[in-house]
Amino acid sequence: MEENETTASPAAGAAESEKKPSKKRTAKSYAISFFVKAGISALVLWVLFTFVISVCVCHTNSAYPAIRDGEFCLINRLSEPEQGTMIVYRHDGEIHFGRVIGSGGDKIEIFNDYVTVNDYGIFENVVYPTSPEGSAISYPYTVDENCVFVMNDYRMDITDSRTYGGIPQGDIIGKVVFTMRMRGI
Repeated sequence: MEENETTASPAAGAAESEKKPSKKRTAKSYAISFFVKAGISALVLWVLFTFVISVCVCHTNSAYPAIRDGEFCLINRLSEPEQGTMIVYRHDGEIHFGRVIGSGGDKIEIFNDYVTVNDYGIFENVVYPTSPEGSAISYPYTVDENCVFVMNDYRMDITDSRTYGGIPQGDIIGKVVFTMRMRGI
C-alpha cells in the first residue's frame, strides 16, 4: 500500500504545481466593483426615465373615472397618441390628463350627448354627457396638423381641447400605460 501512496504523490504534486495561485480580493477591489455597477445602474435608470418612461401623479379628477385624483401613473414616452388612448400633456406649464378624440386633419363635432369625428359617431365608455356648452372653439373644428384633440373623461370639466384647441404633439408627455391607487391604501 505504501507503493500506491508514493506513486500517487508525485502526480498530486504535479497537479498542484499546474494550478495558478488565486489572488485574494481586497476591500479596494470590492469597492471599485460596487461603484462601477452602481454607476452603470444609475446611468441605465437615467436613460430609461429620461427617454422611455415617466411617472406622474394625477392631482385632478379631469380623467375620472379612468384615473382618479391621487393615482400614480406610468407613462410611455415613446408611444404615438391614438384615438381613444389616455395621454398626459403639458399646457401653460401644468400637467393635464385627457383622452385623444382626434388627430391632425380630423373634423370634430360635438352635439348634445355625443361626439363625431369625420362625421362618424365614436363609441365611448363615458359616464358623463358631452356638451358643446362653454367651449372656446366653434364646431365643426378641424384639428391642425401635428396636433391632437383631447377631451377629459369627466366631461363637465372643459379644461381640454374645447378650451385650448388642438394640443401640439410636442406638448404630449406620453401615453398612460399603468395606474395605481395611492390614496386610501
